[in-house]
Amino acid sequence: MAKYLIVGPSWVGDMVMAQSLFITLKERDKEAIIDVIGPNWSSPILARMPQVRNAITLPTGHGEWGISTRRKLGKSLRSEHYDHAIVMPRSWKSALVPFFAKAKHRVGFTGEQRYILLNERRKLDKEVLNQTVKRFTSLGLPSDEAYPPKQLPNPALRVDPDNQKALFATYQLAKRPAIALMAGAEFGPSKQWPIAYFHDLAKQAIQAGYQIWVLGGPKDAEDGDQITRGLGEFAFNLCGKTKLVDAIDLLAAAEKAVSNDSGLMHVAASVGTEVHGIYGSTSELFTPPLTENKTIHNLHLECSPCFKRNCPLGHTNCQNQLTPDLVAKSVLS
Repeated sequence: MAKYLIVGPSWVGDMVMAQSLFITLKERDKEAIIDVIGPNWSSPILARMPQVRNAITLPTGHGEWGISTRRKLGKSLRSEHYDHAIVMPRSWKSALVPFFAKAKHRVGFTGEQRYILLNERRKLDKEVLNQTVKRFTSLGLPSDEAYPPKQLPNPALRVDPDNQKALFATYQLAKRPAIALMAGAEFGPSKQWPIAYFHDLAKQAIQAGYQIWVLGGPKDAEDGDQITRGLGEFAFNLCGKTKLVDAIDLLAAAEKAVSNDSGLMHVAASVGTEVHGIYGSTSELFTPPLTENKTIHNLHLECSPCFKRNCPLGHTNCQNQLTPDLVAKSVLS
């Protein structure tokens, strides 16, 4: 029985994709114990992963050094006597907790001179490990099996039926089949399909007999209002009203989900919902929704993917030229 301390990623979608690593470790050792360090928001997601024993909260903000905090946390974990530590981020600070926890074998990709902190440093071959999920999963395999991993198990978050029922009652959701819309994108505006297009798609979906749930955080509430405005009783703006764990259960109850390349898209994929992923400035080759039940919408213009937060050319044609009718034809077929 091996004991693992894993330093998880800092984004919702990446944490969902990290489950592929956890599943891989459990497939190789059914008795493996897996504890995962992550931001406070990640605890509800990790709680829905049966492979994870403990979600350990790192009480520092994104981008914050917090060396003394990391030292204190690491020392508090020494009694666990971890056999292995896997450090998924490439930053120097991310390797501190396993080092102070005195995990015996500490592996991660080469980055930021982590020579003392890690005792196995892997080369990040971006051509062979050409997807985020491949990079994550490879760190749990012996080096001779890691470039690339032969199997990539899809994430599968647990769903809480009781919470689903409570959410339907609380928000008085309709009995129609639901399409979830996720219009947010933390990365930047270049990843966002126009809000007016989401509104048009929602209108067509309601006319076709669906109800619409707009999901997102408090920052997305205003966009949610614009999407649902004037659409009547079957359009629900739930942005900022639900917690992340609620989004898991609502997405599992939805028939389909239409999303920018965002964390909630990966959540939808992990619960088996039919995913329609909208790509432009990013690529489905690098961060695809990890499900067979998906449709990718991407115009593949000459200027994309650029992987920029804002369109370098100022027109964002990769999003603007993907019209609502093009997407609706696929979603509502």
